[in-house]
Amino acid sequence: MDLKDQLKNLFPDHEYIEEEKTETTNNDIWMQEDPIICKYEKRKGKPITILEGYTGADEDFKKLAKEIKTTLSVGGSFKNEQIIIQGDYRDKIMDILTSKGFKVKRVGG
Repeated sequence: MDLKDQLKNLFPDHEYIEEEKTETTNNDIWMQEDPIICKYEKRKGKPITILEGYTGADEDFKKLAKEIKTTLSVGGSFKNEQIIIQGDYRDKIMDILTSKGFKVKRVGG
């Protein structure tokens, strides 16, 4: 006997309303007109990819950073309104962002 059955036995006159679970989709991330800048740098001899230029909320940019990191299975961080990804993944990141509807501008090499 699960919890709902026990509650029905305790309160037979109570009507239960089923709540619909809403899935979080990419629509909750704010889309912008200006392109996101995708740069390549070397810091301490190691390649990194930097994404900057997002004008929405920091929480949305952090969600985007986490999604990119999990999709590519790489490390990275979110600092000073920039997403820093370990490694040179400019092409893959640009494909991911354009499939989501963002405009992306490649800067450097």
